[in-house]
Amino acid sequence: MSLFLNILWVLFGGFFMGLAWFFYGLLAAITIIGIPWARACFNIGWFVIWPFGREAVSRKRLTGEEDIGTGALGLLGNIIWFIFAGFWLAIGHLMLAIAYFVTIIGIPFGYQHIKFIEISMLPIGKAIVEID
Repeated sequence: MSLFLNILWVLFGGFFMGLAWFFYGLLAAITIIGIPWARACFNIGWFVIWPFGREAVSRKRLTGEEDIGTGALGLLGNIIWFIFAGFWLAIGHLMLAIAYFVTIIGIPFGYQHIKFIEISMLPIGKAIVEID
């Protein structure tokens, strides 16, 4: 079922939001200081393109240990991210979620966009894992 939903997702617009993530990743990579955000953008961009059957979880919850991205520096990184890119990506996901929720058949896609709003605002310290 995940494969079918992912194929529909790509065909009906998920690919374009993934491209938006890659665009912000390239912008971050151009500035040497933005390389950590660029890496996160590319990982999340692939997640946005192929979301069903995967989820974003906190690395602290996943490993049980705190690291540089889940502590105070991760919070600072998320604040900087939100100011420069996260807000705009969250708005894009919100607008698409509303458009999908208007149609009954698009509700699963709208729900995916709602999940992406959180990761759009706070990507540092997250890991993408397969759902069993």
